[in-house]
Amino acid sequence: MGRTKSVFRGVLLGSVSALFLVHAAATPASGESVLRASMHADVRTLDPHWTTQTIAGIHGMLVYDTLFGVDDELVPKPQMVGDYKISDDRKTYTFTLREGLKFHDGTPVTTNDVIASLKRWGAKDQAARAMMGYVSALEKVDERTFRMVLTEPYGLVLDTLGKTGTMVPIIMREKDAKTEGNAQVTEAIGSGPFRMLKEQWVPGSKTVYVKNADYVPRKEAPSGFSGAKVPRVDRIELLWIADAQTRMQALIAGEIDFLEQPSVDFVPILEQTPNVKVIRTGSVDSHWGTIRINHLHPPFDKPEARQALYHLVKQEDFLQTIVGNPQYYRVCYSFITCGTAYADETGKEQVGDYNPKKALEKLKAAGYKNEPISVLAATDHHTITPASQVLLASMRAAGINVDAVSIDWGSVVARRAKREKPEAGGWNIFVTTSSGVSSLNPALNTWLGAGCEKANVGWPCDEELDRLRAQFAFAGSVEERKQIARKIQERAVHVVPYIIFGQWTQPLAYRSDKIDGIVPVTGTTVFWNIAKKG
Repeated sequence: MGRTKSVFRGVLLGSVSALFLVHAAATPASGESVLRASMHADVRTLDPHWTTQTIAGIHGMLVYDTLFGVDDELVPKPQMVGDYKISDDRKTYTFTLREGLKFHDGTPVTTNDVIASLKRWGAKDQAARAMMGYVSALEKVDERTFRMVLTEPYGLVLDTLGKTGTMVPIIMREKDAKTEGNAQVTEAIGSGPFRMLKEQWVPGSKTVYVKNADYVPRKEAPSGFSGAKVPRVDRIELLWIADAQTRMQALIAGEIDFLEQPSVDFVPILEQTPNVKVIRTGSVDSHWGTIRINHLHPPFDKPEARQALYHLVKQEDFLQTIVGNPQYYRVCYSFITCGTAYADETGKEQVGDYNPKKALEKLKAAGYKNEPISVLAATDHHTITPASQVLLASMRAAGINVDAVSIDWGSVVARRAKREKPEAGGWNIFVTTSSGVSSLNPALNTWLGAGCEKANVGWPCDEELDRLRAQFAFAGSVEERKQIARKIQERAVHVVPYIIFGQWTQPLAYRSDKIDGIVPVTGTTVFWNIAKKG
């Protein structure tokens, strides 16, 4: 209690000038209802198909819409789709868009836009690639109806179209979806409940969205990412405030309405603050932490070297550092979110064997000759930054030659896409987090993909792991899927697509005297249905 009081005094005595900057950053028109939210990261890219950054997914769900969305029970439900039919052999899906769908520029959403968007997403997202490998045709029937034809009865079509987390299958205009190669889409013209005001976008400060007056919500009640997405405020400002304590000050002082990811250290303070409410988000742990390894370059082009890194990770050290309160975290050795149907901790004796001395011994046995190991260490992320420091400390304690590249998170995201050798601007390791709902099963967990050049950053390459992931999608029963999930866990322990450092629930906090209507979902914060009071 003494520590809480001390921190509370620090909050109250914090920098008034910082709060003034938050207030000055928001300049809405007179009479507008404005929701001000402090997010875990700054919006740096407008292309939800280009990166696995969670903030890009949040931006995408504001601006764009999806064909399907999962409800509170994680069941995919039609969103942009009005009606759909599945053939008896489950190889042909026919979808009809609901009426009234228009892009923010006033043009109607057509099947040309949908097909181009699915093809673009299908070339980038790992779960999409798994499904699209069995798609022989995406055919236009008319302006609102299209057909997906499969070579085999792939069992996760609707689940994949309704995936959440990052690289969500949002629908953009055909001309944007046809952006060449790996270039990013630089416009933000969707058909979702909010429009982005690009001219007011200030990277490193704020991103502004306004109500899409032409949006026609579904009639069903909002449930997870499905149902009615009603824009109930005129304007949303996502404010980037790097310092965790300043974010607390801003919420307590009423300068912001919504705090997406408060530091768990400050949760007791917020729970005691009048007019501030702290809530959990969804039924699944909201985050899991991963250490991503570059499989392209020595020494981690060998599985033995990657396996050596298991001995550097004591999950409790990471979780205590970034979360602190055991009420909000759990140790987990499964490559699928613990607490869900397909979680399996086979191999935890190896994955959970913390022994830095053994790590160095195994690295040397795998050919490590004390060359620098390049670790991209984010400097401005409230969970990734401290987690990176825990890893760096463990590597140094083991006697590993560490090259810590200290850069902001946006720069980590840009650099991790580079395939060059570490000494030429590439990397060996970086720390990241992901949504618990993005790894509910092996087919949807994009970080498990091992498709070599087509895999997610880090580029794991293992034919057996990808073959098992495909088998999972065709399994005929839950029990069969569980058996395959165990085989995938066993193979992943060997391949080491990433190393887990635990999972946790991240609460959110808001001013209960200023807003209501929050739809609590896991992983990707949504802003529809939220209204200002008074």
